[in-house]
This record gives sequence, structure tokens and C-alpha cells, in this order.
Amino acid sequence: MGHGDEIVLADVNFPSSSICRGGPEEIRTDGLGIPQLLEAVLQLLPLDTYVESPAVVIELIPSDRKRGLLTPVWASYQSILSKAGYEGSLGMVERFAFYERAKKAFAVVATGETALYGNLIFKKGVLAPEDLCQAC
Repeated sequence: MGHGDEIVLADVNFPSSSICRGGPEEIRTDGLGIPQLLEAVLQLLPLDTYVESPAVVIELIPSDRKRGLLTPVWASYQSILSKAGYEGSLGMVERFAFYERAKKAFAVVATGETALYGNLIFKKGVLAPEDLCQAC
């Protein structure tokens, strides 16, 4: 996995197997939630600092926005990203554009996350030489 590659952390409602058919690698982590996976992954893989939004979620569809659907998991993601040094906010992508982007990802990690609008795509950044040689 190189600089600029993307990983999808997919909730239980995401069509992971369909998206991965002929595309990205599907990784099953059915018993885990996205916040705990995101924390773990960000300890190993930095976010891309050369793009405006290295982490994006699916924007609310108009009917969910109109009825005031809340997405508390996004605050969890934002907190985890902040602790990892990312100072920006989550990007928002239209649902079907998110699916198309997911088809081009390096991998889709199918999780046990049950939060609505829990899907997240993040773009991997550059590993600094000092990070690569920690075990040296």
C-alpha cells in the first residue's frame, strides 16, 4: 500500500462484497467497530497531508438531513483523527460517489460497525524515514 492509496472502513450496511467484486481486497473484521479499527490503523499508517480531505464519510441524503438524523459516530472519528494529528474536518461525499470511490480503494475492511452513516474512507500518507526504522 503506497502514498495516496485509500482504505474503506465499512459499516454492516455497506455492500462490501459487491464493491470488492473485481476490485479492492475485502478484509473481514465483523466483530470490530470502526472507531477502534481507525485508532489502530492510524498508529501504523499516517493520513495524507497533501490533500484537502484525507478522511471522508457519506453525506446525509436529503431525507435524512430533513428529518434531523444524527451521526454521533462522526464526532468519534473526528476525535480520533485529531489525536492522530489531523486538524481538518471530515470530508463529505455523495453516497453513490462514495461507492464509486470505494471501488478504486486498495481495500475494503468490512466491520461490525452498526452506526448509521458509519462508513469512512481514508487516504494513506507518506511514512517518514524515522517511522520506517523504529525497529532498526
